[in-house]
Amino acid sequence: MIKKLIIIAFVFFSVCAQAQEKTPRQLFPGLFEAVQSSHVFPDNKTFVDATPKRSPELILKTYNEQKNNTGFNLKEFVMANFTIPSATHNFQTDVSAGIRQHIDTLWQVLQRQPDTVSNSSKLALPNPYIVPGGRFREIYYWDSYFTMLGLQQSHQEKVIENMIDNFAFLINKYGFIPNGNRAYYLTRSQPPFFSLMVNLLAKSEGDSILTKYQPELVKEYNYWMLGADDLPLNHAAHRVVRMADGTLMNRYWDESDQPREESYIQDVTAAKNTKELLPEFYHNIRAAAASGWDFSSRWFNGSADLGTIQTTRLIPVDLNCLMYNMELTIAHAYRLKGDDALYKLYTAKAATRKKAILKYCWDAKTSWFGDYNWTTQKFSDIPTLAAVFPLEFKIASDAQAKKIAEGLKTNFLKPGGLVTTLNFTGQQWDAPNGWAPLQYMAIDGLENYGHHDLAKEIATRWLRLNIRVFKQTGKLLEKYNVVDTSLTAGGGEYPLQDGFGWTNGVLLKLMNRYNYDSKQGE
Repeated sequence: MIKKLIIIAFVFFSVCAQAQEKTPRQLFPGLFEAVQSSHVFPDNKTFVDATPKRSPELILKTYNEQKNNTGFNLKEFVMANFTIPSATHNFQTDVSAGIRQHIDTLWQVLQRQPDTVSNSSKLALPNPYIVPGGRFREIYYWDSYFTMLGLQQSHQEKVIENMIDNFAFLINKYGFIPNGNRAYYLTRSQPPFFSLMVNLLAKSEGDSILTKYQPELVKEYNYWMLGADDLPLNHAAHRVVRMADGTLMNRYWDESDQPREESYIQDVTAAKNTKELLPEFYHNIRAAAASGWDFSSRWFNGSADLGTIQTTRLIPVDLNCLMYNMELTIAHAYRLKGDDALYKLYTAKAATRKKAILKYCWDAKTSWFGDYNWTTQKFSDIPTLAAVFPLEFKIASDAQAKKIAEGLKTNFLKPGGLVTTLNFTGQQWDAPNGWAPLQYMAIDGLENYGHHDLAKEIATRWLRLNIRVFKQTGKLLEKYNVVDTSLTAGGGEYPLQDGFGWTNGVLLKLMNRYNYDSKQGE
């Protein structure tokens, strides 16, 4: 009974907190759909990030009065009533000053001060923070950990702590860390890297950091495990699934069954080509966005067709490794506080999850870690770089790690680093693209098991590509074509973005780790 009351209170708190923040579609019904469907802006994210110049009520009233008038121009109306956001910066670097100077300067260019914006979709944060760059004008959850890797190399611990404090603020206000600090992201989170951020800061600031953020760690854990207590076998609730053997594991989930506001026209268009019920299709689209891998054949039903997306039916290996790390971190924090009972409880939770990951996410036939479809009770047949997460968190056996290393070297290693999947679908989280966070998790995971030569080879190829592109363009990019390094990366719902937070962070971390001279990138 007490657990049920806690769940009810959690849901009530979250709903009440989110009700205070209305999204653009909620504020501007009719106008929102008209703008997003009429291609007033090339990118649907532009309008949802715009700031109204007058009260939303007055703007909507005026729109409804004028929209049917002869000569009414929708774009002129929007431009007159909203301040339109631009890209995060128009910074032009001095390539001759070198890549390290470029990154040091970007920490300032990409930093935002505490928010004071009102009447927009922005969720105000109390401390300065780093944004990724380009169209990404807000803090992003899992991006920030990889940005922090570079900030730590630059001795920017205060910036790291400010960002962690912002995430703690979001947990305390909304019950979880949203995808980003926008009202339209309040229905989903992202890969839960908060515990890694706390551990990263603890390396330089000491274990007191773990006890400082222990309450928020537990709150985030409760968010991911919401609804677990009364789940029957082979059922899911929100982000948690009770497996056939009774074990609890996690999946990606978004509470909404509507098109994403920031990608409205893309989702509505894609929905025309699915055989799924629309609410289920939108849940799966949004869940993929919650994974950070939006989009990839990883989430599809054995094809290259977005219409077959089935994210919510999968137990993602990377997510459950992150949950394992969260459980261990919470256990450690309780031990530091002298609470032996809760230390043992969370240690046991982590041990149970590790056993489940090895049972459900290791495929002995292919010798690969991957996702498990809890509805069909079958292992996914799409190999991806998510397989490196059990190495990063030391869940794999030595023999399993060796198999992963062999598979990476044989199948995933390309001239520019590691490709994300082996499928060429046109989706941005498939071949030929490579991404900084996955390069880092693979490299660090391989180092954990003594595969130093392969780790260094991956890092060297990635660094060489990043630095060469920088010298040619003066930019560090969101993603790279690692198969044909003469071409730029493609795919996705928006043009290639520069900046770029997690690329900068991983690049600097790896350059220092391997004593890599930027001249080697020539």
